[in-house]
Amino acid sequence: MSTSHQPDGIPEGTPEPHGTPENPAASGHDDARTAGAQAGPAASSTGGAESTPGGAESTPGDVTAAQHNAPWNDAQAGDGRVASPDAAPVTGQSAVVAGATAAGAEKKRGRRAQRSEPGTRRSRSRTTVARGEPVLSVRGLSVDFGVDREWVPAAVDLTYDVAAGEVLAIVGESGSGKSASSMSMLGLLPSNARVSGSAKLGGTELIGLRGSGLRRVRGEEIAVIFQEPMTALNPVYTVGQQIVETIRLHRDLSPSEATERAMQMLTMVELPDPEKAFRSYPHQLSGGQRQRAMIAQSLSCDPKLLIADEPTTALDVTVQAEILDLIRNLKDQLDSAVILITHDMGVVADLADKIAVMQKGVIVEQGSAEQIFSSPQHPYTISLLESVPHLGEGGESDESVDLAAVLEQSIASPTIVDRSTAEEASMDTLAQRVVAPVLQLKDVAIEYPKQGRNPAFRAVEGVSITVASGETVGLVGESGSGKTTIGRAAVGLLPVVEGSLIVDGVELAGASRSTLNKVRKDVGMVFQDPSSSLNPRLPIGESIGEPMYLAGVAKGAQLQTRIEQLLDQVRLPRNYRNRYPHELSGGQKQRVGIARALSLKPKLLVADEPTSALDVSVQATVLDLFEELQAEMGFACLFVTHDLAVIDRLANRIVVMQHGHIVEQGSREAVLRHPEQEYTKRLLAAVPVPSPEAQRVRRELRQQMAHHVS
Repeated sequence: MSTSHQPDGIPEGTPEPHGTPENPAASGHDDARTAGAQAGPAASSTGGAESTPGGAESTPGDVTAAQHNAPWNDAQAGDGRVASPDAAPVTGQSAVVAGATAAGAEKKRGRRAQRSEPGTRRSRSRTTVARGEPVLSVRGLSVDFGVDREWVPAAVDLTYDVAAGEVLAIVGESGSGKSASSMSMLGLLPSNARVSGSAKLGGTELIGLRGSGLRRVRGEEIAVIFQEPMTALNPVYTVGQQIVETIRLHRDLSPSEATERAMQMLTMVELPDPEKAFRSYPHQLSGGQRQRAMIAQSLSCDPKLLIADEPTTALDVTVQAEILDLIRNLKDQLDSAVILITHDMGVVADLADKIAVMQKGVIVEQGSAEQIFSSPQHPYTISLLESVPHLGEGGESDESVDLAAVLEQSIASPTIVDRSTAEEASMDTLAQRVVAPVLQLKDVAIEYPKQGRNPAFRAVEGVSITVASGETVGLVGESGSGKTTIGRAAVGLLPVVEGSLIVDGVELAGASRSTLNKVRKDVGMVFQDPSSSLNPRLPIGESIGEPMYLAGVAKGAQLQTRIEQLLDQVRLPRNYRNRYPHELSGGQKQRVGIARALSLKPKLLVADEPTSALDVSVQATVLDLFEELQAEMGFACLFVTHDLAVIDRLANRIVVMQHGHIVEQGSREAVLRHPEQEYTKRLLAAVPVPSPEAQRVRRELRQQMAHHVS
């Protein structure tokens, strides 16, 4: 076999990646546009499907099973095509999907002798779908990545159809291949990818598509909603500019006509003030508003197929419910086919018509939503559903909460429980278990200090909470409610400006630095993102041992023994102590974070959204571990989250926060079975449950509640 110069880890025969800026947006407007405009044609000029290194002409679907298993077959090594996603145009990921940039589009417009009528599409042909035919038909789709000079399969022999007005949910854990397989149809994989098989959009083959054909498909025929809108939208351009750019790439409209269309889309996605949103930069919008803006951009050219890649993972439950309702309504209005990529079975139950379950790159089960949820056949599907925490099934009793009945009763009778009675019962139970609380907040106010011209911001006011030894108190609320601020203050990271905050008998309000350092030995914190909370330059053994070393409680052989004990406690092999964070999975990294937080045997543990970034099965194992460790060590826990299903499983008491104030608190049973405040009811109604029928009932109840409030 001939030798070629390839970057490390990319097999011979794979097209070399093209020279694009690592961050096109950071290199200036013109550079970003140039990088984006060249992304499509560059892929076809370096030995892709049309010109493979071995000289053989490659066509979609011509890779045999033997060739697929032979990673160094020269004739197929260049089959992977696709430009680097780093070559993103000015509007970020969603503009990559939109195709070439406005600069290139302007040149094309200048070459036209005549313009089409205002408000119409360009005169080129659009993919048509015959009545009764699927919008997307995938047959034998496989994706491999070149790693350490070997082809590693990410997706193997996928086959499915999606019809107009239909939602296909592709579910599975991280690394199952669900995103890679979908992005392969748009050429949005890195340069060390190899794609084979067939994916037809209304009869047009997508695999192997190049240049102008690929740019036409991106945005006009297929649109993508990405997981994190803050990274998918360009921070230096307004939302309106980015939507107008996408529209003018694919429609022959004047700037004023494109602006009018953009305003129509922002109105369609139900933004409260479309004109303000049009003029706003992404950072000036909330997470839900940014996601709505990205949906408006994605749907601005009426695509036939919408790929929603974890569209609600980063959102609070109430915002998530609104976005799911929006996608459902827009899908019905536009009659688009939808591929929903997610690991959240509650979201799947809310939106999907059909489900394809993926494990290790293979579809292990496929069927209607009703079939998959009511009678799953594959062991992996069964385990996936069993791992989902069900709201209303927490506690010691086997009796589950009928949430529909609870919400119906709450709508009919807003005051169904005397909260003071519930509080007294909760405190009586608490008094039987402990003598004094480990954490006590009384009328606490917390401010973020003034920075430059920005005045001080009071994030929390008038909050009173107690947490006893061996008890878990769940602190729930949407983003911006102040729950994380309280957690940070409890470990001494934020000052208390009013009231009293006592940890293990020590007052933190106005405490000196030496007092804070002393108290911090008795508190631990588990952070939301395990990847960013661990030092990437340190082996995990050193990360776990660092708090003990700095506190002077263990050194030398004693420290090493303690590290091994902690690894045993969090169910990790001892030889993992020499591994680095990037060598561990998300669940393993969170276990390391828990071990580090418990290394000083704290009396108080603050857990800030510790499972929100994890897959459901991994989440279940981490929650099991958490319960075991608390039973063994007896620490008090303040568990911060927006996931009521998780808090229902763990918490003895629940505190609900909104806009920096406590709106409701009580025992788990009191808050979940008899919610008193409208905000708590909305939180309960917004939590998706893994049952299509139950989810339909809850959607109707949400609509009734919204009508009742209005």
